[in-house]
Amino acid sequence: MKKLPFLLMAIVAMISCGNTYEARNIMLHDQLDSLNYALGIVNGAQIKMYYLTDSAKLDATVDEFAQALTDGYEGKIKEKTPVQMNGESIGQAAKMFESQGLAEREDWQYNGKLFMQGIVNGLKLDTTVMTNEVAREYFQQNYYNEKSEVKSKPIIAKCPSKVKTVALKTQIDSLNYALGYLNGYGMGTQLLAADEDGKQFKELVAAINTGIKSSAVNPQLKQMAQQIGKSIAEQEEQGLLGIEGVETRFELIRQGFVNGMKGYEEQLTMQQAGEYVQTTIDAKRYGDVKAEGERFLEENKTKPGIITTESGLQYEVLKMGKGKRPAATDKVRVHYHGTLIDGTVFDSSVERGEPISFGLNQVIAGWTEGVQLMPVGSKFRFFIPQELGYGSHEAGSIPPYSTLIFEVELLGIE
Repeated sequence: MKKLPFLLMAIVAMISCGNTYEARNIMLHDQLDSLNYALGIVNGAQIKMYYLTDSAKLDATVDEFAQALTDGYEGKIKEKTPVQMNGESIGQAAKMFESQGLAEREDWQYNGKLFMQGIVNGLKLDTTVMTNEVAREYFQQNYYNEKSEVKSKPIIAKCPSKVKTVALKTQIDSLNYALGYLNGYGMGTQLLAADEDGKQFKELVAAINTGIKSSAVNPQLKQMAQQIGKSIAEQEEQGLLGIEGVETRFELIRQGFVNGMKGYEEQLTMQQAGEYVQTTIDAKRYGDVKAEGERFLEENKTKPGIITTESGLQYEVLKMGKGKRPAATDKVRVHYHGTLIDGTVFDSSVERGEPISFGLNQVIAGWTEGVQLMPVGSKFRFFIPQELGYGSHEAGSIPPYSTLIFEVELLGIE
């Protein structure tokens, strides 16, 4: 289902440098090469999935994206104000409507005069023709309808500079005006809220007309590429993806984007790339946490009173009760106190002063196994390896791959 394009994304136009970026195999010499390349593959494949619907323009779009990515990374982007960016985005979207139909509906003829007048009337919050609420409701009601208009030659127009009352004679007239008004109203209430002298209004109108003249193949993707490239450069000093010590290798990232956007999977599929990225990043971010937990458990199992099960769960009996032992399908009532291996408390019913009840098949594997070992009235201390805990997932204040320590008192079976 299509999303309603009420407020169009900010887009910045740049002229393509004409480079040709081909999908191809590349040499990967080490783990960092593979990580950078796989990261590009994953993101490129997602862009292909969600944004590349026009196969006829695929090569041109990828060339434009790759060059814009490079420009963003190399700092060749001219910084623009929010007013300029939003204005150009509207103009570029309007240019797309000329060829693809209003709101990218082929059956809706684009009427630039009414769309642009709606923009201006919305910017000035003029409600003579239509209010924001009426425009939104009308557009929503009609957007998902079956084809109701036959597309004909679009009406091209620049953005005017004055409010004007217009006549809406047909459904498509009203749709053009309504979509323009919605976008204008949104910018008028946000971007121009403090525009007392009208300078920002004039700047916005000029930016819209600049956007209409854009020669970008896909302005939205171009803007996205520039921002991604800029973000990569900004993170470079602290490490790729913000991970200290992980070197950025931009050319490999860019080639990954190209291969992913073109669906080239001879060397690495999207699924393989995604799994590799996740595994490698986790290892670099949380490798120390995992290693510390493994060292702790290795030392802990040699201590007196510590029992290790086949799964790797370790436990210590603090008090042995005389009641019935629960089954995995039972609901139990317990008091517990949970810490990391450094003593940090992450959860405690004891500190809250209130026991908790839950099904034993609804908790982490270490609890499911361990509590079944306890007769009612017992108190055990469990040392739970990360694979029997939350594994690679972050759980509140518990970092991924954490070894967990729980003191558990089994109060009853419900």
